[in-house]
Amino acid sequence: MNWPLFSVIYSIAATVSIGVFMIAALITGFNQIPHIQIAVVVGILVSVPAAFFFTKKVGSITGNEEGYKA
Repeated sequence: MNWPLFSVIYSIAATVSIGVFMIAALITGFNQIPHIQIAVVVGILVSVPAAFFFTKKVGSITGNEEGYKA
């Protein structure tokens, strides 16, 4: 797997998914610290398989599935 690509996609996916879950928690009235922390953890856990999926997709499109070679 292309680990540099995975790290870039993971950082984007984590930021977006944490933001979505935090906004959803705030809109639905769960605006206390434990609820926000749960939203952050769920966002981190959701972004791992999403980043893995999109890394595989981008790697198959570009033909660079083996990873970074200097």
